[in-house]
Amino acid sequence: MGNRNLIRFDWAIKRLLRNKADFTVLEGFLSELMKDDIAIESILESEGNQKVDIQKFNRVDMLVKNSKDEFVIIEIQNESEYDYFHRMAFGTSKVITEYISVGEPYKNIKKVYSINIVYFDLGQGEDYVYHGKTDFIGIHKADKLQLSTKQTELLGGKTEPSQIYPEYYVIKVNNFDDVAKDTLDQWIYYLKNNEIKDEFNAKGINKAKELWRVDRLPETERKNYLKHIDDLHYGASMTWSMKVDAEERIRKDEAKTNTIKIAKELKKNGATIDMIANSTGLSKEEIERL
Repeated sequence: MGNRNLIRFDWAIKRLLRNKADFTVLEGFLSELMKDDIAIESILESEGNQKVDIQKFNRVDMLVKNSKDEFVIIEIQNESEYDYFHRMAFGTSKVITEYISVGEPYKNIKKVYSINIVYFDLGQGEDYVYHGKTDFIGIHKADKLQLSTKQTELLGGKTEPSQIYPEYYVIKVNNFDDVAKDTLDQWIYYLKNNEIKDEFNAKGINKAKELWRVDRLPETERKNYLKHIDDLHYGASMTWSMKVDAEERIRKDEAKTNTIKIAKELKKNGATIDMIANSTGLSKEEIERL
């Protein structure tokens, strides 16, 4: 058994993160993903409710500052974007440049983490959680470039360049097989199925089960939420319909190409136009143009 009457994660972090109790939920998710005890100091930016009805292209942008003075970007993307990796790079670059003042030394650049929860097949890969960071590997010695002892001393104990550069997490929700093998999987199960099972014990997840219930929403907010869900279903249906239509057009084009090939062969071998028309279903005008 589990709780199915739960608000979707994207709506919850966009609309409900207003107090420390809700912070605990997000802290739990980030801690499980990043394998560290994450404490949120403040939410710096959040994409509010769109005035224009583009819910079926819903994208959540959230910028969080943690207790280590690091930035965490959280993005949720429902619709396919071929240049999504570029947008990830833009997002971290934007945060780096916007949160350093003119005249500050480069060493004051903040560490940025980019958390990307995607509900489409991004890239090619069989896993459902990917982690990317920047390492410098020698092309001759295959050794990893480290910071010098002096740099480590001056930069707060950092030992590798990767601790300075942005890090990226990609969760490909639809690749998850619904078998929760660890506590991070429990969160991904919720992301995919909008359900938290009774036996789940990941950090923050029981708080989500308590706070992020649809029946806790005020009536107006609940109506907005249900419309958001309908929009997502509509968007998914439209995407599926367009895929079916495209496949059908391809099938018809392939069939027509094959028919024309047969007609050309019959014409080459001396068959009459009437005979070719009866055999292929092509019009006499189409056959004469071959």
